[in-house]
Formats: sequence, C-alpha cells, structure tokens
Amino acid sequence: MLELKILLIPLFAFIIHFIGTLSYSVRIVGVRTGKIALSFSLFNIFVLFSRTANTFLNPLLSKNVETNIANQNFDNNIWLFRIILLAASLATLAGIFLIPMFQRLFSLAVTSYSEHKSMKRLLLRFFSIDGISDVKRSFVIPNRDNIKLSAKTRKGLIVPFLLNIIIVAILSVGSLSSLYAGYLVPEFRSTANSLHSIVNGLATVLLFLIVDPYLAGMTDDVVSGKIKESIFRKNVVFLSISRFLGTLLAQLLLYPSALIIAQVSKLL
Repeated sequence: MLELKILLIPLFAFIIHFIGTLSYSVRIVGVRTGKIALSFSLFNIFVLFSRTANTFLNPLLSKNVETNIANQNFDNNIWLFRIILLAASLATLAGIFLIPMFQRLFSLAVTSYSEHKSMKRLLLRFFSIDGISDVKRSFVIPNRDNIKLSAKTRKGLIVPFLLNIIIVAILSVGSLSSLYAGYLVPEFRSTANSLHSIVNGLATVLLFLIVDPYLAGMTDDVVSGKIKESIFRKNVVFLSISRFLGTLLAQLLLYPSALIIAQVSKLL
C-alpha cells in the first residue's frame, strides 16, 4: 500500500504541471475564438483536476517524510523529491508538445459551448465517435517556425522569459524543499514546512507583477490588431519552454533551498 502511495506522488505532480503548461494555450484559444472569458471559464474544469491532484500530493509526501523520520530513516530520501521534479519536467515537455493539438480541440469546445450553452452536450461529444475524430484531426506536430523570433520580439521577451524560469523553479521547489528540510532539522520540521508559503508567495508576487501583465497586455494587443496572432503564439511557446527550464533549475535549487529553510527554521 505504501508503494502505491509513493507511485501516486509523481503522478499527481505530472498532472499538476501538465495542466499548468496547457494553461498557456488558453489565451491563444481566447484570441482565436474571440471568447477569452469563456475560454478561461471552461479551462477551470482542468484547473479543478490540477488542484485536486495538489490536494493529495502534499499530504502523501508529508506522510512519507513523517514515516521516515519516525523510523529514523534519514538516508537517500532526496530521490523521491528528484523524481517528483523529473515528473514535472516530463509533464511540461508533454504539455509543450501537445499545445498545438490542445488549442485546436479546446477551440472546438469553446465554439460548441458558445453555440449550444450545454455542458452536457459538450461532454457527450467529447466521449463520442465524433469526439475521437476531433482528436485525430487535431493532432499536429509542433511547428519549428514558432521558435523563430525577430530581434524586436526577442528583446521584449527576454525579461519575462528569464523571470518565468526563476518563478517556476521557486514554485516547483518551494513546498518540496520545505518538506525535505524536515529531514535536516526533524525537531523543527513543522516550522520548516510552514516556510514554503513565504517562498511561494515571493514567486507569486513576481508572477503577478511581471509575467501575467506581459501576457495580458499582449493578448489585448492581438485582439486590437496591434500585433499578429502568430507573434503572440511564439511568445506563448517560449514562455512554455521557460517553464520547462524552470523545472530543471528546480533540481539544482532543491537541496540548497532546503538547507536555507532548515537554518531559518532554527533561527526563528
């Protein structure tokens, strides 16, 4: 039973980061269909799955840490945390690869719901023969042209791209490093675990101050015709790539950040 629980932890991490990566394409769908608000509303169905997975991931991982500490097992426990981050990287790669397919399928879903205003009809189509046909028709290989940017576009993207790497790395490693810090300072593990909210809070502030306004402003520019949809799509692809790089950076930050959290928890 314990082994099954351990296997579920990376699976939940995969779901969270896969849906998180696909979320970048929602703005493309909103621009393409002209129904931005509806696109975000329908995507919230996927967000529910992500939040449900996150609800189970943290307690399962916490229980694993508590069990190991109770059994005086302090050796080689970092491997599970690294597997979780590996699952995050693989999920992000899968999401990047499937963004073109997802945006086509999701555009169909948004258009269908806009016409019929029926969630039941939308779900029935998804699980029907027509739905399977839609999936087959929507499958495309990502276009390499989407990673070709003009000098002007590259210049504007540099800061959001680099900051998004840092933000994703911090958000990916925040709760993991605080839990792993429990192995380093078992007597202060509750304090260490509570510090992740401060770490994640800082990353969230940067996200809302830099990356989100950048995407929102670009979305408005596409709607108003100031920039082409193709340029917007390329920006989304690059931010998705920065998300993948962020999960890789998280591997490097895991142990050092756990050490810092452990020291801070002793000083408080």
